[in-house]
Order: sequence, then structure tokens, then C-alpha cells
Amino acid sequence: MDQTTDGLRDPRTARVARGGVRARERALAPDLARGLMLLLIVLSNTAFHLYAAEHGPSGWHPVDGSALDRAVRLIMIITLDMRVYPLFGFLFGYGMMQMFLRQTAAGTSERRAARLLYRRGFWLIVIGLLHSTLLMAGDIVGAYGVASLLLVLLFLRRRPRTQLVWAGIAAVVTVLLYSGPLWALAGGDVGAFGPAAGDPPSTREYASGTESYLDAMGTRATTGFFVTFVGGPLMLTAPQMILAFWAARRRVLEEPHRHLRLLRWTAAVAVPVGWLGALPMALAHSGIWHVPPAALSAEGTLAALRDVTGTFGGVGYVAVFALLAHHLSGRARRHPVTAAVTAVGKRSLSTYLTHSLIFAPVLAAWGLGLGAHLNSATVALFAIGVWLVTVAAAHALERAGRRGPAEAVLRRLTYGAADRRG
Repeated sequence: MDQTTDGLRDPRTARVARGGVRARERALAPDLARGLMLLLIVLSNTAFHLYAAEHGPSGWHPVDGSALDRAVRLIMIITLDMRVYPLFGFLFGYGMMQMFLRQTAAGTSERRAARLLYRRGFWLIVIGLLHSTLLMAGDIVGAYGVASLLLVLLFLRRRPRTQLVWAGIAAVVTVLLYSGPLWALAGGDVGAFGPAAGDPPSTREYASGTESYLDAMGTRATTGFFVTFVGGPLMLTAPQMILAFWAARRRVLEEPHRHLRLLRWTAAVAVPVGWLGALPMALAHSGIWHVPPAALSAEGTLAALRDVTGTFGGVGYVAVFALLAHHLSGRARRHPVTAAVTAVGKRSLSTYLTHSLIFAPVLAAWGLGLGAHLNSATVALFAIGVWLVTVAAAHALERAGRRGPAEAVLRRLTYGAADRRG
């Protein structure tokens, strides 16, 4: 069996040896990457709040508005759509392996450390379902909680080379899942897959246009349950989380100076592949390239190309953020802007939930209904403003030496008494 020794025979490892990560153990690159990722996430979550806008066959982004709105959508489709989720997945998997390695280095048995990750995954599912039901149907925390349980079971204690092989297998599986529409696209049959009329607006599934909060909550609960328990297991077909396990064992983000060649090549190749893969979808959605509506649907050929290349974009962003952290290391690390963005990364769960706590009541029809009066450009400005508010709040907590509230709760639920010890 391809597992490392679990150490359970040693009585000194019969309990959890330590609590969560300590301040002196944190590295710049992972926290900086998470802080910048939260900006990309809040921007990518803007579309389903525009419930009064005219939507096209993709069902996601609106099609009406000014030239500026069209330009904003073009950029977002190329740089954000299905590129932020792989980024989130990589950083999530990286954090899982960091937690596992910290525990085992302190003397916790591998089996005990795995149990901690199981417990953390369970509580992430609970938090995610509450988040999706109460505020934001597209919550991904619960889905990653489900994925984490499966990842711990199947891949956590594998050897690094085995993890790398399985990441490659997952990449092949991803391509095979999209082989039908990709083959049709290569043959020039752009409209071969997907519903002839395209997809309905995603705002319905997210209930942003529902005026009754209780009715909206029911819709969100249904969508959130599907995203969590169907989307979570499907994440195992994507390679980024397993690849992150391998990268964390190599300390790629903690020590970017030792992996500059790898990071530079990854950024130089993966980011352009990710952007070019989404370019046809962006051009078609913008009306620059005229294609059948089916091609723009979630099952369509252009969506398949966008999704398959999304992993490249997300992993490429990780490399870019790691190189940025390397550039900012040393004195620049104490720069107030860097410190503030890093503070967000240390409180990524709290920041993620705060986005919805502001977005939903202000934009949804059951709240102030501002989403009916915004367009792609103005809601993007609103999203940047919300992120800046969370940056200021996280920086204030950092200066006060306090964790984010969601991190404090999750930490206590995960570690229990061990957190007070270590």
C-alpha cells in the first residue's frame, strides 16, 4: 500500500501535538495569493446579482449595457471565469497539506492529522451550506469541504511522486470528460453541443431577483446543496488540488526563491494558455464572433474549451503571485499595502463570507435591490469597493493581533483543546 508510516505505535503521538498555524510560521506567498484571490473571487461573483439585466445564451453574464460594460465582460470572461476556482482549489489543497505537515512534524501521528482534516472538512461543509442558504447560493466552501474529505481519504498520505502522477491522471480525465465538445470544436461544428436556445439566466438559480427572502432562501438551499454534494466530488477530476499536495511538500510557495525557474515557466506558459482558452467564449459573448447559442451554453463547445484551460489559468496565477511575493520579500514585506493584502489572506474565510454579507442585502431584490440598477462595469466597481472594505478591516484586525472571526470559530471546532496547547 502506497502510504507513509502513520506512527500510531508511538504513545507520544496518541494525541494532537499542537494547534493551528502560529504567526511566526506564516509565509508571505500563500497569504498574499489568498488576499489577491479574494479580489478575483468577489469580481467573479458579480454577474448573478444583475437580475434585471438582459442575459444571453450563456446564462451567466448580461449582454446589454454600454461599450464599457462589454469591455468589462470581455476582460472578466478571459481572466476570471473558471480561472478563479482552480486558483482557489490549488490554494485550498496547499493549505491542507501545510496543516498535515505541521502536525506530523510536531509529533502528531499521520492518522490523527488526517482526522483533523476530516473534522475541518465536515465543518466547512456546515459553514458552506449555511452560507449558501442564508446569503449566497454559489458558495464553494462546502463543495471544497466535500472534496477535502475525499482528498484526505485517497491522496493525502501518498508519496509526492504518486501525487504528481495522480494529478496527471486527473488532467487526462478532465480532457476526456470534455472530449465530445472539444472534438466537435476542432472539427468546426461549434454548435454541436448544448441546448439550442442556450441556458436560462443563472440569476434564477441564485434567487437574486426574488423579492421574498424566504422564497429566495429555499432556492438558494437547493442550489447550494447541488453545488456542495455534486460539485464537490467532481472537483477530484481536476488536477489542481492534488498538484497542490505535491507543491506543498516541495514548499514551493514558502520558498519561492528555490523554485524560480519552475514558477517563471509556469506563469509564462499557463497564464497565456488560460487566457487564450477563454478568448473564443469572450469574443462570442461580446458579439464579435457570431456562433450558435448552443456553443455558449454550459455544455457547449466554447464553454468546454474555457473550462479545460481554466486549470492552466488558475495555476498560472498561483505562480504569478508567488513570484510577486518573492519580489516583495524582505523590507518590502513591511509595506502597508502588502501587509494589508496579506492580512486579508490570513483571514480568507472571514473575508469571503463578508463579501456576501455586504453583497446580498444590498444587491438582491429581497434587500435594497441595487442589483436592478447596476450593470457590469458599475457592479465591478462596487465589488472592488467591498474588497477594499475587507482589506481595511483585516488590516485593523492584524494590527490588533486578532484572527478573523470565521477563522477563530473554525480553528476551535477543528483543534479543540489542542489549539489552546499549541
